[in-house]
Amino acid sequence: MAEAKYEPRLKKEYVSRIRAAMKEQFSYKNDMMIPRLDKIVINMGVGEATADSKKPTVAAADLAAIAGQKPVITKARNSIAGFKVRENMPIGAKVTLRGARMYEFMDRLINIALPRVRDFRGLNPKSFDGRGNFAMGLKEHIVFPEINYDKVDQMWGMDIIVCTTATNDDEARALLKEFNFPFRQ
Repeated sequence: MAEAKYEPRLKKEYVSRIRAAMKEQFSYKNDMMIPRLDKIVINMGVGEATADSKKPTVAAADLAAIAGQKPVITKARNSIAGFKVRENMPIGAKVTLRGARMYEFMDRLINIALPRVRDFRGLNPKSFDGRGNFAMGLKEHIVFPEINYDKVDQMWGMDIIVCTTATNDDEARALLKEFNFPFRQ
């Protein structure tokens, strides 16, 4: 029996509508020049890891629930006495999403998580790095519906980096606007 191949909603929208809009807006000569999403990297730094070594494991479990795949626990590269950090001490977790999981995460981020952020006025349209990648931060990881608010003992912030194949910021900004990213005016 043939299995139906699942395709995320945002990927279907990219293929059907966004590519054509981008090609028209920037008048690309070749379809391979049209920018697309490459990956999304989610990083969760746990500053309290110096006092309690179990905190990065708990943060990694929450990140796994949010991202849908197992994160990597990041370790300190070198010792910093002022922060009580030793070399190879676990201090956070990160996960890189590609393919279907990337589109699903982006869909949940735009439509569910960002509207739940307190005092949200839109994303900063200047948070691009000059090479077409967008970085943003969230102060609380509980805005995602996968996290049970009652079981959370501590709130952690997270950095979300959306990497695109765009060559400059204007192309990447136009691509993310087509994906309905809520940039402030």
